[in-house]
Amino acid sequence: MPITRFEPHDDFLRVHFAGDGVPRHSDFHWFWLRHNSELDRHPLTRERIVCSSELPLGLRPRGVRVSEDASALDIDWGDRADGQVSRYSADWLLTNAYAADRVAVPPPPSDSGLLTVEAARVREPLVPFALKRLEASGAVIVRGFGADTEALIDLFGGAGLSVIETHFGRIEDLRTDNTTNRNTDQLGYTDSAVQLHTDQPFLERPPRYQLLHCQRPAETGGDNSVVDGLAAARYLADQDEQAFELLRTVPVTFHRKQAAFERVLVSPVLDFDAPGGFRIRYSYFTLAPHRVPFARMEAWYRAYNRFATLVRDERHQFRFRLQTGDFLLYDNWRMLHARTSFTGARWLRGVYFDAR
Repeated sequence: MPITRFEPHDDFLRVHFAGDGVPRHSDFHWFWLRHNSELDRHPLTRERIVCSSELPLGLRPRGVRVSEDASALDIDWGDRADGQVSRYSADWLLTNAYAADRVAVPPPPSDSGLLTVEAARVREPLVPFALKRLEASGAVIVRGFGADTEALIDLFGGAGLSVIETHFGRIEDLRTDNTTNRNTDQLGYTDSAVQLHTDQPFLERPPRYQLLHCQRPAETGGDNSVVDGLAAARYLADQDEQAFELLRTVPVTFHRKQAAFERVLVSPVLDFDAPGGFRIRYSYFTLAPHRVPFARMEAWYRAYNRFATLVRDERHQFRFRLQTGDFLLYDNWRMLHARTSFTGARWLRGVYFDAR
């Protein structure tokens, strides 16, 4: 039952086997493999001599290779003064396989080509095409539409979307010299970076969709990124069920306080029980002090930080730059969005929509 190959992942190793009547592959957590190394047994009694608490949870190997006869896997953990490597035979791995033929949930995608279309190359009506892409992927980037935001509003209005006026107004002019909107005392109207977030999680029903329409790009910076938060939540549930359940069930406080506007809402981050469908509420700048039970507070932060680390990883982000006439339309209940800091007179127009 030889080992044919292996695939290292962030938290686990997938090992592939050949032979009849055996799993095609099995997944093993790195920590589990390190804890079960034969090097940590007494040479005479073969009893374990290392407690798992003595090993760092985040330990990752320095190297992995299949033995020359393909009967075992050798892992160099890089933590032994004698330089010895741990050997795991194929038979032992199969006997102890706790995730045989596991079908892993993929992490959030990052190929911006999945979202991007050129307006001039779409051979069918643009708006129905864009809405189909939006439903499938959570966002759509359309290049070269033109700079008329009202025309876009009319087109999407004809397809069943209604503009949602917020405390900023009907259309946001996202620019540092804004004179057209209310309540501009927030990060979006500065040239600072705005990290990943969903919009208005402090509302019982946040706007479902947002349009960001580029009127003028920045001189430098001002790049956009979006992350499929639903895919991230499903990935987290597959990797760490306890973390997922904490974020799904433990309510926390979102608080938006501005000079002339204030709202507070208590809700889980992963709000899968919301009326009308799931809503991801993720906003580092409106996450307020919350009253999680003492015995769950540290566990909640570990879960939140694991989700945050997942979505902040650039390997899981769609990253792009909008030029004049381009627009991004995304599902605010599903996608997280961000922008980098910038210089120059960058100007995007923002419009919120909901289905009628």
